[in-house]
Amino acid sequence: MDREEIIARLKPIVSTYVEDKDQLENLNEATDFIKDLRINSANLVDIVLDVEEEFGIVIDNLSMEKMLNVGASIDIIETKLVQQ
Repeated sequence: MDREEIIARLKPIVSTYVEDKDQLENLNEATDFIKDLRINSANLVDIVLDVEEEFGIVIDNLSMEKMLNVGASIDIIETKLVQQ
């Protein structure tokens, strides 16, 4: 699975927590969940849980703390998928 495929699977997950859906049009690896998409920290936890379910992985607390932008999230998802 390449990075673009992961972004495509992340979009519907993230869209649930974004008020301004237009911001999702430019979703890329540099997109910050809090600054760019205005997602609060409580919803970030929900996103992590949704990502775990979508990709069939388990994300530990240390990795969860690093998932502040799309690029970091992709890195973590790729790492966890390889570890399976």
